[in-house]
Amino acid sequence: MTNQALVVGSSGIVGSAVSRLLADEGWAVAGLARRPNQESGVTPISADLLDPKALASALAEVSPTHIFLTTWARQASEAENIRVNAQMVRNVLEAVRASGSVRHVALVTGLKHYLGPFEAYGKGSLPQTPFREEQGRLDVENFYYAQEDEVFAAADRDGFTWSVHRPHTITGMAVGNAMNMATTLAVYASICRFTGRPFRFPGSEVQWNSLTDMTDAGQLARHLRWASTTPAAANQAFNIVNGDVFRWKWMWSRIAQWFGIEAAPFDGQPAPLERQMANDAEVWAELSRQSGLAEADIGKLISPWHTDADLGRPIEVVTDMSKSRTLGFTDYQASDEAFFEVFEKLRANKLIP
Repeated sequence: MTNQALVVGSSGIVGSAVSRLLADEGWAVAGLARRPNQESGVTPISADLLDPKALASALAEVSPTHIFLTTWARQASEAENIRVNAQMVRNVLEAVRASGSVRHVALVTGLKHYLGPFEAYGKGSLPQTPFREEQGRLDVENFYYAQEDEVFAAADRDGFTWSVHRPHTITGMAVGNAMNMATTLAVYASICRFTGRPFRFPGSEVQWNSLTDMTDAGQLARHLRWASTTPAAANQAFNIVNGDVFRWKWMWSRIAQWFGIEAAPFDGQPAPLERQMANDAEVWAELSRQSGLAEADIGKLISPWHTDADLGRPIEVVTDMSKSRTLGFTDYQASDEAFFEVFEKLRANKLIP
């Protein structure tokens, strides 16, 4: 029997990566998004996850064996994050329930499971690093926990298995994504080269000097496929990172070198990108005009708030992958090469000069 995947959030960084991987491996893939990509081998389905009737209608002819939940919607408060994002998960699982076809649901969350939501990010009593899956939930409200609870309840009711995947900061290719560090840094570096401004690290001294790790979207896609098809991985939560560690004092120079610029010396003071890039819309429009780029609206490319949140953390963030390794997932991705692959794709698509 052919595996039938429903990828929820198929136009995003993770969703597009897992859609391509599964389609290339012969899965039947349906890609669900408000504005789905036109991807070879992927059947696009357009629907609003917060409209249960429209969603049920859009999925009426879909009988997925595997569901990959790779999307979320940022709200003004954590209470609203919980309400909206839990409802989206609940609506999807309810919409396909009648098919009786679902064997596994994979949910992508992240390290805010350990660090806390944006309103309490990296504050209070936090687990020791490296983060391990047996470290429980923090005593704070968190929309990741609400999403998990929706999956757990539906699994108990409908009899499918589940997996939860907790990546660190994700690098990948997607325009208009709410959390897109690689594209944000590529646009920032391109502006620095164009204007001669210093390429300043925007984050904290702790992040500059401490060890950290990241998650490439392709690595996460392989992990999603692995957990969804490996019986020993059923009904478990997993961390997922590239497998290497680095310090930003090293990575910043690597990124600067790729763009042919010098990394500015770090003076120990944060220089948030939201502040540095606040007036760059006209600069980017002019750079785009001169370079013949495909997107002149900087707002559709960058997410400085998210990059600032990650690079401004006051604590070390390192993730343990032993659980996945022990069960057989041994894939690896060098983090600097992951950045470079995204930069090359952005350049090939005329999104950076």
